[in-house]
Amino acid sequence: MRRRNFIKATVGAVIAWPLMARAQTRRIGVLMNLAADDPQSAKEISAFLDGLQERGWTPGGNLQIEYRWGAGDHELDRKYAPELVAFAPDVLLVAGGTTVGLLQNLTRTVPIVFVEVTDPVNRGLVASLAQPVAILPDLPSLNSALLGNGWNCSNRSRQT
Repeated sequence: MRRRNFIKATVGAVIAWPLMARAQTRRIGVLMNLAADDPQSAKEISAFLDGLQERGWTPGGNLQIEYRWGAGDHELDRKYAPELVAFAPDVLLVAGGTTVGLLQNLTRTVPIVFVEVTDPVNRGLVASLAQPVAILPDLPSLNSALLGNGWNCSNRSRQT
């Protein structure tokens, strides 16, 4: 249940920015480290979609989501990462640490939100856990205060 709450809270970090453009369709690229038919995938995507819907986002309505399933295969990750960047998402959601680095090498303009990453500081993904948005070097279109609130929400959910 804690993992589900964490995933739902992470949605806040992913989706917090667009209050000023409610009518506009937003795009999210999702790269999962599981297979599409893995039972855990269904649970995680369900939690993700629940969190989006709680915040007024409807896939196929005001939100377009493009999924890729790496299934723990680094070759698939290398194939799918450029596809997701080409999708021109407003934000990327990534499960797994090795994939974050791939995406960082492909884009410095699309925000990358990651989950299920062990020790992101030592991996060089963020400067510190106190400043987790350091992974996002250029956020001209994001309201960083809102993104920060989303991260605070994520941090609280991990403690429960």
